[in-house]
Amino acid sequence: MFPSDTVWGVFFISQICVGFMGNSMLFILYMYSFLIQSPLKKPIDLIFIHLTFVNILTIMFKLIPDLMSSFGVRHFLDDVGCKVTLFVYRVTRGLSICTTALLSAFQAITISPSQSNWVRLKSKFSTCIYPSFFFFWIINTLIYVDITKILRANHNFTIAPSGYSQIYCQSKQMEQHHLMAFLSVILIRDLLCVVFMMLSSIYMVNLLYKHRQRAQHVHSPNVSSQPAPEIKASHTILLLVSCFVFFYCLNNFLTLYLIYRQNPRLERMTGIIASCYPTICPFVLMKNNNIISKLTFSLLKMRINFSQGSFNR
Repeated sequence: MFPSDTVWGVFFISQICVGFMGNSMLFILYMYSFLIQSPLKKPIDLIFIHLTFVNILTIMFKLIPDLMSSFGVRHFLDDVGCKVTLFVYRVTRGLSICTTALLSAFQAITISPSQSNWVRLKSKFSTCIYPSFFFFWIINTLIYVDITKILRANHNFTIAPSGYSQIYCQSKQMEQHHLMAFLSVILIRDLLCVVFMMLSSIYMVNLLYKHRQRAQHVHSPNVSSQPAPEIKASHTILLLVSCFVFFYCLNNFLTLYLIYRQNPRLERMTGIIASCYPTICPFVLMKNNNIISKLTFSLLKMRINFSQGSFNR
């Protein structure tokens, strides 16, 4: 093992730990709020739960094989392991882009003014969350299920795997019409989701700009200088969408470059870049989210009640 491999291994370990811990903590907090604190739960919490769960799977199934290869572990995955690893990673990556698009659309509808045409969807949108998740899982599963048929383990570790693969896996050559159909479906899905995110973001930016202009004309001392929770949530989701689009475009650019010029270092870099969004995501959500303060207040209240009960005895 070369010193550079150790450096890559440290990067992978750091990203796995940070991403897994951040998403796991946020997932547990949202689940606690959704299941235990029923009066405080909101429909958007379901989207956050789904997004953090998908992020955990994406990080683990993408970075663990890269980590093993950086430490010189040979034949880490067999044929079945390759099929499962690539399938789960690709499906969860597709779910990530779909869920982020749903999140941006949900928030855009949430902050839309009462006289807007979108107001009719406010009450109905929450009932569409579970069907949307089911649709996302079905679509992404159908897109990638055929890939498992052409994947096998890379038994010659010294030869870079070809085609649609990871370091431990290689794929058979797909027929031209199957390859074009597969790439077309992925391109259509990604373009629809990215365009949806961008349109929702532009709509939210426009609403926030108008809201800020109106707020500047209000000089009443009774008006709080703190932004409304909906405004803070919109800022968070806009930042989240910006991060996704940036890392998505960068990852696709490097992937296209590697198709024409093989570069082992850049191949490992794509793994880090592909996992940057799911790693950063929970910390962006924590930035302007009051779920942690709510949980802290709830735990403090439980502790006070428990102390009072013990004192009364």
